[in-house]
Amino acid sequence: MKRSTTSLRASRGLMNALVKTEIGLLPETWPVQRLGDVFETQLGKMLSQKAHGGDAPKPYLRNKNVQWGSIDTSDMLEMDFSEREKAKFQLHPGDLLICEGGVPGRAAIWNGAIQECYYQKALHRLRPRNGSMVNQFMLHWLRFAFDLQNLYGVSGASSTIAHLPEAQLKALPIPVPPLDEQRKIAAVLGLVQRAMEHQERLIALTTGLKRTLLHKLFTHGLRAEAQKQTEIGLVPQSWEVVKLAQLFQIKHGFAFEGTFFKPTGRYIVLTPGHFCESGGFRNQGEKTKFYAADFPRSYLLSKGDLLVAMTEQKEGLIGSSVVVPEGERYLHNQRLGLIQDVDEARLTKNFLYYLFNTTAVRKRISMTASGSKVRHTSPSKIRDVWVALPSLAEQHESVRILEAVDRKLAVTSRKHACLTDLFRTLLQQLMTAKTRVHDFDLREERSFFEL
Repeated sequence: MKRSTTSLRASRGLMNALVKTEIGLLPETWPVQRLGDVFETQLGKMLSQKAHGGDAPKPYLRNKNVQWGSIDTSDMLEMDFSEREKAKFQLHPGDLLICEGGVPGRAAIWNGAIQECYYQKALHRLRPRNGSMVNQFMLHWLRFAFDLQNLYGVSGASSTIAHLPEAQLKALPIPVPPLDEQRKIAAVLGLVQRAMEHQERLIALTTGLKRTLLHKLFTHGLRAEAQKQTEIGLVPQSWEVVKLAQLFQIKHGFAFEGTFFKPTGRYIVLTPGHFCESGGFRNQGEKTKFYAADFPRSYLLSKGDLLVAMTEQKEGLIGSSVVVPEGERYLHNQRLGLIQDVDEARLTKNFLYYLFNTTAVRKRISMTASGSKVRHTSPSKIRDVWVALPSLAEQHESVRILEAVDRKLAVTSRKHACLTDLFRTLLQQLMTAKTRVHDFDLREERSFFEL
């Protein structure tokens, strides 16, 4: 019998009825229970020097391997497990793993990437009791509770190392929606997550392509020329080998006073934090430093200005270059070198931007740096570095190729950022029942994300 529109509205109203719980307003069909009542929990094996010296070591996971929603198996350690320990600590596909330390609460699901894998005491393993919970739903709830809301008041960002002991984990209140609703919530969030992972793979592939192209273009060139031996090794026969001092000047920045740094304002102090380690501009977001005092106008940068990092706040940063994205906005501080007076008959500024970001030139600039904790170099030391230059025509061709790759990277990165924002919004909406899964047509959502 067909239900009336009125009864459907009434049914939906009941479905959306919220009640107050210890973890916030939730649908009355989502009872709150203790995690230990719905999951079997098991800490991993305690590390020991003896276990690391066993005869038949096996791979195991640490909290370092468990990231939000994914497990990194590229850096695995091994230790010995007895037969009893193998039965107790072996992972099965679908097991939910939660960090006990490091970033307490961070979780992922083991997908069986390694045939025989175990885990150590820094991780909790969860398995549902009596099929009452869907692990994928629980994973998303943990992401919401720990990463988005800090709902349980457990955080690793402190001077002391935070932990999530087994007793505390078991006592956590969690919602237990009907199984069908858990599956649908997991399906909606899973669609967005898979779209994010697809963009991440594209970013990794495109980044690898750029790295390969940089090596090819700056060591072999585009003309398939025979090579000659030079001060910096083999280079194409027609290329010129010169010191950077012959090609441009470098202007040192201004020492802006830290007391005038503010969280908002008109002028942004450009710092090494704006430089990506592989080259390119990084938006500092909430870490942006604005300057709220007078300054010499000669240190106000123009759009398209090229700068090189002279301080290594992060490993590999020295020698990284960036192009200023906006005029009359950024200030040139003392840790950065501004490229000036480029000999345009021999060098294009865009080619120099990529040249700074090649492995070979980075290594040569890094060798000029000094300092124990924070390493520094200087304009004169950078200009003393040798490089190889093709003709202007070949420089322009190389830049066109690399800029096309950068455009692809920028588009893919923007898509990933949009999907990340969408995931966090949906996570917030679905876990607080502000949006319910009956508002989604999963077939339409799936076709949208598979475009």
